[in-house]
Amino acid sequence: MQKEGQLESDGSVAQTRPTPPSPKATRNRTTPSDFAKEVKTEMSRVAWPTKQEVINYSIIVLIALTLIVALIFGLDYTFSKAMLWMFKP
Repeated sequence: MQKEGQLESDGSVAQTRPTPPSPKATRNRTTPSDFAKEVKTEMSRVAWPTKQEVINYSIIVLIALTLIVALIFGLDYTFSKAMLWMFKP
């Protein structure tokens, strides 16, 4: 706590006054053209995936989606049959 300025070197509580808020600094607004330039610059820094990576990731997502849908369908079907067996109409 001493490093944070909450305690003095002898261990007593540090008496500090809160710093008054500084006057707000005026900021100039970004023009639309500057914004577009900055966006273009940032987009050039993006590590875009290759076509093969996109295909591979898409296949993985579709397989995972198919498995999850099959699992949910199986559970729903099983529970509905169990409920109909337990509470015969």
